Amino acid sequence: MIMDSNWALIYTTGSPYKIEILKGLLEENEIDSVIINKQDSSYHFGELELYVKSVDVVKAKRIISAHEEF
Repeated sequence: MIMDSNWALIYTTGSPYKIEILKGLLEENEIDSVIINKQDSSYHFGELELYVKSVDVVKAKRIISAHEEF
């Protein structure tokens, strides 16, 4: 699903709680999102990636940017 050109990577972090907060924030604004966990399961290093549909990229980035200012 994510490799489809209809989805775009908009955020990367190593923090599971932060990406869950952002996913919830996007859901509150009616934006579908998917988290891809690329962290090592034993040592918990690596990245988590947040994807949204291509049509929602600009709106999602604005929402995340506004949230990070606080």
